[in-house]
Amino acid sequence: MTDHAAQRRKDDVVAFYDLMFNQNQPAEAIERYAGAEYRQHNPHVGDGKQAFIDYFERMAAEYPDKRVEFKRVLADGDFVVLHCHQIWPDEEYAGIDIFRLDDDGKIVEHWDTLQVIAEQSANDNGMF
Repeated sequence: MTDHAAQRRKDDVVAFYDLMFNQNQPAEAIERYAGAEYRQHNPHVGDGKQAFIDYFERMAAEYPDKRVEFKRVLADGDFVVLHCHQIWPDEEYAGIDIFRLDDDGKIVEHWDTLQVIAEQSANDNGMF
């Protein structure tokens, strides 16, 4: 994969996540950036495009001021990895999201893990 193609994939995944999470438009994000199928591995979100839309429309209604900041974006072949700072009204998280893209550069699969940002740390390095 060329550097240009990898950058395009990274840009598209960031745009997808920003549109879905920060701009509260999950249906538009799916329409623009998802492939024919969308496979979900997060146990709190159902599988498929409509389940994704339903979940994040509910999150948008319940937490309209939630936001995410992108700290790192990595691409390796068909995968794009985001290291994110999620800011919710009652909690903040460090997150890793892994997206698999198809040959057309469309998102077709997602994994993630979240960790609450601790108030105290055994080191001074921070989570980002």
